[in-house]
Amino acid sequence: MKKLIAAASFTAILLVSCTPKASTSTATAGSATSTAEEIAQGKTIFENSCGKCHKLPDPTSHNSVQWVGIMNAMAPKAKLTDDQHKWVYDYIVSVKK
Repeated sequence: MKKLIAAASFTAILLVSCTPKASTSTATAGSATSTAEEIAQGKTIFENSCGKCHKLPDPTSHNSVQWVGIMNAMAPKAKLTDDQHKWVYDYIVSVKK
């Protein structure tokens, strides 16, 4: 039982340490490394690539950490490049609630 608790604790710590930290600032342009043009491209890619297969989710329906998992699952299906993946993510998290 102690081994199970230790393994579960280790896994939880590992998962928490590997997720990006949610930004406490209310930046309107997404992450500090994205330009306004890249955010605009992210919006276009989101609408065209994601909307091709399913109804577009509301960007405010999930927090930035949840979007990491969603984007990691969906970007390969949409055949997004690494840059496109980043731009879409940065657009999504730039949308204010």
